[in-house]
Amino acid sequence: MTGLDTNILVRYFIQDDPAQCLRLDSVMASLSVEEPGYVNLPAVLELVWVLSSIYRKKKIEIILALEQLISQRQIAVEQTAAVRRAIEMYRRSGVGFADCLIAACAISAGCARTLTFDEDAAKTIGMTLVP
Repeated sequence: MTGLDTNILVRYFIQDDPAQCLRLDSVMASLSVEEPGYVNLPAVLELVWVLSSIYRKKKIEIILALEQLISQRQIAVEQTAAVRRAIEMYRRSGVGFADCLIAACAISAGCARTLTFDEDAAKTIGMTLVP
C-alpha cells in the first residue's frame, strides 16, 4: 500500500498543474486492488477543506469528489463505511463535513451518542446537545 497525501488528491480532482498531473497519471496507473493507494481520515478532511475553501467548490461537487474517491477500487480509504455515512449526513444537512465525519466515526466505533454544543448538528445529524 502507498499512502496518498492531500496534495495528490487535490491534483487528482482539480487537474490544475499539467506537469504534476502528468506525474500523477503515472502514480495512479501504478496503483491496483492488490497494491492500492491509501487515504487516511485527515487527508479526507483536508481534501474537503481545500476543495471548499481554496477552490470554492460547491457542496454537490465535494460530495461527488468524495463518492468518486471511495468508489475507486485502487484506493483504500480509512474507515470507508464511516466516510460513506458522513457523506450522506453532509448531503442531507447544513452541517459541515468535519462534524458529519465526527458523528459517523463515533457511530462506527459503537458510541451511544456524540455530545456537542452545536444545535444544528444535534438537530440534523443525530448528535446529542449538551444540556
